[in-house]
Amino acid sequence: MDKFTTLTGVAAPMPMQNIDTDKVIPARFLKTIKRTGLGVHLFDALRYQKDGSENPDFVLNQEPYRHAEIIIAYENFGCGSSREHAPIAIKAAGVSCVVAKNFARIFYRNSFNTGLPIFESAEAVDGIKEGDEVEVDANRGIIRNLTTNKEFTSMPVPAFMQELIAAGGLMAYTKKKAGLS
Repeated sequence: MDKFTTLTGVAAPMPMQNIDTDKVIPARFLKTIKRTGLGVHLFDALRYQKDGSENPDFVLNQEPYRHAEIIIAYENFGCGSSREHAPIAIKAAGVSCVVAKNFARIFYRNSFNTGLPIFESAEAVDGIKEGDEVEVDANRGIIRNLTTNKEFTSMPVPAFMQELIAAGGLMAYTKKKAGLS
């Protein structure tokens, strides 16, 4: 993923609390040593019906959210296991950032380690409604609802964490710094 300083788009609302890593990417899809191909299984149990067809009620199967780069989530997003596969699957599905009221601590760290920028702002989550266009400014920690012209704050992404994101995560950053890439 390329580093972004600002990202604009229609944000996909995920109005559920405690979205755990097994909801993000079920364990049955993690029987691979590769980190590729996980995006198709993002939110699998919510996104697909038992026969494999899309669940028309799930937000990421609806327009204008089908190709959303921003997810708006509620409390305790990413709770559960410590697997890095959850943020990897989010990125692989084309999502560029997640804004939530708060994140499970291990998911928070894994997100930056894998190059997925995330932003905590309860006010932004409460102030962004279905269909609103959103702008996220990573440097300043500003989340703007362009539809209502309201601005919310989040902690800005620290410079070092931005370097991790730009490099594609901690492993790529370390290889680059060691001259191995």
